[in-house]
Amino acid sequence: MPTRVLVVGSGGREHALAWKLAGEPGVNEVVVAPGSDAIAAEPRVRCVQVDPLDGPALVACTRRDAIELAVIGPEAPLAAGVADSLVAAGVPTFGPTAAAARIESSKAFCREVAEAAGVRMARGRSFDDLDAARAFAAELAPSGGIVIKADGLAAGKGVTVCAHRDEAEAALNDLFRDEGAGTRVVVEERLDGREASLIALSDGHDVLALAPARDHKRLGDGDRGPNTGGMGAYSPLPDLPADMAARLLETIHRPILAELARRGTPFVGALYAGLMLTADGPILLECNARFGDPETQVLLPRLGTALGPLLLAAAQGDLRRASRTARLHDGMLPVADGAAVGVVLAAASYPGTPRRGDAIDGLDAAAATGALVFHAGTTRDAAGAWRTNGGRVLTIVGRGTDLAAARAVAERAADTVAWSGMQRRGDIAAVLPTEPVGSGSAR
Repeated sequence: MPTRVLVVGSGGREHALAWKLAGEPGVNEVVVAPGSDAIAAEPRVRCVQVDPLDGPALVACTRRDAIELAVIGPEAPLAAGVADSLVAAGVPTFGPTAAAARIESSKAFCREVAEAAGVRMARGRSFDDLDAARAFAAELAPSGGIVIKADGLAAGKGVTVCAHRDEAEAALNDLFRDEGAGTRVVVEERLDGREASLIALSDGHDVLALAPARDHKRLGDGDRGPNTGGMGAYSPLPDLPADMAARLLETIHRPILAELARRGTPFVGALYAGLMLTADGPILLECNARFGDPETQVLLPRLGTALGPLLLAAAQGDLRRASRTARLHDGMLPVADGAAVGVVLAAASYPGTPRRGDAIDGLDAAAATGALVFHAGTTRDAAGAWRTNGGRVLTIVGRGTDLAAARAVAERAADTVAWSGMQRRGDIAAVLPTEPVGSGSAR
């Protein structure tokens, strides 16, 4: 067990990581850079004002505070090469190098790696020419059913799902206009099914997976409105049982890790597979190079083992030994009984430019219901009042014996919280699939 851990980031995912790690036996302190007022309020957690994109400053922090493990939360520091700086300084680091993190920072690269690894994705291609992208979209789905993706990082909001050809053309026009020179996009067919997330800890070769989860990307109920970074999540998934998830490790995660290692860029960190569960089996939509947000907020409360030793083992390339020690045989991490449902509360104007500074009421009442309250975009003013300070402001997590009970806790707690212009979905985990979708191979 690492006794002193550095968590890089300041959002709801990092709040959940700090909460989980600080509560584990043997951990003396979790340092979060830069963290937030709410994260700093957790027992055995201290926040330091260090730029999460500044590798040398983070290295200095690890030396000053005798850090034994660094855990990088968001995608931007990974793409900026923060893990490279920490690894070069000899700091055990859970998070991939910038070269390996391209699996997320470039959707075109993800498609290239998946194809080489034999992992099935939706039909599609990448383009840096608008006319060629338009022509391919028309050829791929003449009547519509197209997904347009910005190639680079877009905080979960760079994807436009189009039902008609004119929507696809408008999305392409917008991306090429807004991104300017060097624009690169991915054009894919639209798949029918239900999305799922399967996140696995990796040491570059071996994997251990968290339970499957489901994120809700659209802003409004019924999956309407624009894409966001995620408006809620739940776990477990009735349509992706543990035995099916274990098979996906063999057909998706391991082949991708093997291909990245073959290219000389082994992946150490959390490899997130975003899946579409179709009638023809699971198909890979995308890979992320870190823990999901808001999935992490519902997955860590369900985790049935200590997280710190596993992250350290992955950082040290020794996940196989850790698996044997924990007596794990199918690649799936143990989970506690029950379920978890997370509801995201977002600021006015999100996913556009969010309004900041609105006073938040009801946080104490929400915690009093028994729900977990993870802060993603808040700050505390001089008078001690909580105010909005980001797009996704809070994730309210309910736990219960099953998804219905967990949802009831989350909804009851979310009902107590309010601020001017607050946005929230009311249908997270409201309608649940009853059986797995499809049985085809993902490879």
